[in-house]
Amino acid sequence: LQFLYFIGKMDNMRRAVSSAIKKCGRRHFSTVDSGLVLVRKDEVDESIAIVTLNNGDKLNALTEEMGDTLRGMVAELSKSESLRAVVLTGAGRAFSAGGDMAFLRSRIEAGSPKTKESQEANEKVMLDFYDRFLSVKRIPVPIIAAVNGPAVGAGLCLAMACDIRYVSQSAAMSVNFSRLGIHPGMGSSYHLPLIVGTQQAARLMLTGCVIKGDEAQKMGLALESLPTEEVLPAALKLAREITSSPALPVNQTIATLRKGVSSLSESLSNEAIAQAEDFGIGGEDVSKGLDAVMSKAKKA
Repeated sequence: LQFLYFIGKMDNMRRAVSSAIKKCGRRHFSTVDSGLVLVRKDEVDESIAIVTLNNGDKLNALTEEMGDTLRGMVAELSKSESLRAVVLTGAGRAFSAGGDMAFLRSRIEAGSPKTKESQEANEKVMLDFYDRFLSVKRIPVPIIAAVNGPAVGAGLCLAMACDIRYVSQSAAMSVNFSRLGIHPGMGSSYHLPLIVGTQQAARLMLTGCVIKGDEAQKMGLALESLPTEEVLPAALKLAREITSSPALPVNQTIATLRKGVSSLSESLSNEAIAQAEDFGIGGEDVSKGLDAVMSKAKKA
């Protein structure tokens, strides 16, 4: 029964992925300059979108307006038939300094009556704020964060919502909510333990300590720590490597990794369902892949 439950569950996920891929056939993505968020195509591979938080003068602080813009762009990018990968970075010297201070102060004012109603209202506001930025997880292709500078609080949470992170060696990173008198938010209590383990997550969240790129790499928070000028090129290089594989298995794998699994049987069910789809819908790509392997074997 448990196995059948997992089969049904993974079948629903398979349908969701197939639906997302079919929806992607509606349009191509294009360069967009909204002011607060920029979208442009990689010069080498136009299937890669470079999304830039574009408020460098304020260290790309996360505001409701920026979040609305980003969420709208996510919706558009998710419809693109040509999109294969996304690289997310920040303009200027920061990735993002975190939540806008004016927004945080407004939450104090809204909660000042200290009533159940004011608390519930603040809960709704915060959930919507989180969704504005964590909407990036709804893009059905790999998302690589190019953390070119400081990523603090909600700014680091946004980077953690990405599938892979490259960081600047000099970038200051902190989950500093406790220093502000706030419980960690925007998915940090979910993503951070998954990425670095419970013990390291506890240290980072309870102390609000600042770490730099090399330490982030050592604990697994970053794939690689690099000089600032090499961060975006490295992220783009990996994105291009990813796009050299067929879209269907790449998008299936991203969906699987983001969903997570709770048991081996669930993992096996997921893999069998996805591979069955590959042999059917993606049969031509599988055939090409097998031919390439056989060709190399004959030459060896």
